[in-house]
Amino acid sequence: MKKHLNSQSILLLAVNGLFVLAGALSGTFLNVYIWKVKPDFNLIAWFTFSQQVALGLVFWIAGKWVKERDKMIFLRLGMIVSGIFYLLVLWTGKHTVDYIWPLGLLFGTGSGLFWLAFNVVYFEVTDVETRDRFNGWVGILGSVIGIFGPWVSGWLISMKHGEAGYRLIFTLSLIVYGTGILLSFWLKKRKTGEPYSWLAPVRMLKKGSPWRQAAPASAAHGLREGVFSFLINLLIFISTSAEWRIGQYSLITSLVSLVSFWAVGKWLKIRARYYGMLLGAVLITAVIIPLLWKVNYATLMVMGVGTSLFLPLYLIPVISSVFDLIGNSPESVEQRVELIVLRELSITVGRLGGTLLFIAVYSMVPRMPTITWLMFALGATPVLSWLALRRLLKRGAKAANSA
Repeated sequence: MKKHLNSQSILLLAVNGLFVLAGALSGTFLNVYIWKVKPDFNLIAWFTFSQQVALGLVFWIAGKWVKERDKMIFLRLGMIVSGIFYLLVLWTGKHTVDYIWPLGLLFGTGSGLFWLAFNVVYFEVTDVETRDRFNGWVGILGSVIGIFGPWVSGWLISMKHGEAGYRLIFTLSLIVYGTGILLSFWLKKRKTGEPYSWLAPVRMLKKGSPWRQAAPASAAHGLREGVFSFLINLLIFISTSAEWRIGQYSLITSLVSLVSFWAVGKWLKIRARYYGMLLGAVLITAVIIPLLWKVNYATLMVMGVGTSLFLPLYLIPVISSVFDLIGNSPESVEQRVELIVLRELSITVGRLGGTLLFIAVYSMVPRMPTITWLMFALGATPVLSWLALRRLLKRGAKAANSA
């Protein structure tokens, strides 16, 4: 029987929710804002690439300070830097397109600082019995925010007629970040660890290590995520020319996701991760097929609803299985920061690879069918994740059955 989440887990969920809310209010429309100034797919892709570069570097470099000093400082610093990013976007306005690289690096730095500290604290406040439940609640919270955040933003942008609406939602995100910083002071200060090992992530990839399976699985996960993170909302806007349609899309898909994450988080047992993840990976690939026929709001909605319905089957096992590896021995627990860095660097490598592939292929053949076929190819990479992780999943199922 699964244990209930403790008060620190619930508080961490709340801080996470505020960070995600700020992103939902403004981040959902950030690429659309840039597109309206300069409609260029590769410009948006390079903006995303710069964020991913900063994210990976921050995880590797800041790992030392997160392990040896107060993690809460970096959790708050991530929200502060993200707030500064939106201040600069407000200041530069339409000239944001002239500062894609520095702004992207700043945004990625803020995200990296927050998620590094969050993932370390998340591991410390959960265990193998509560990890799936916590991940389920993260998904539920993200879905609830996805229902209301983008819908409110899309409505405000439409009501305020463009520029004024964007300035309002960017300001709202600043307020939400400030609230998250205040709430984080109720999180307990975590214990500091032993000295940080810079090369530990590399050593963990030695022959016979389970990370030889977990790292490629995480990289394959990043291949899809890197491109889909900026492309979906952009395609909806291009297809409809209306920001409120993005809000509507997010509302509907998040409602589906809310139910799906709740159900999978509640009922998916460790022994069922093997087939659950495979089924989820296959189905979230299959729902992309309608886009190969035609890209419009209807086919994008089919893909969005299908992804929301089946993604938790894939996502919860892949996250929980990797974090269970961190907790499988006293040595790995002691090196939890280094292992979280390894996981995030693996995902970042995948994100960078997927984004560079998109830029290279689209530069050679700048047509919409190129985009949809790339989406299908990259959208199938969760199957590669499952293939890489299948032995660990089987081992986990056997351990759960014998317990």
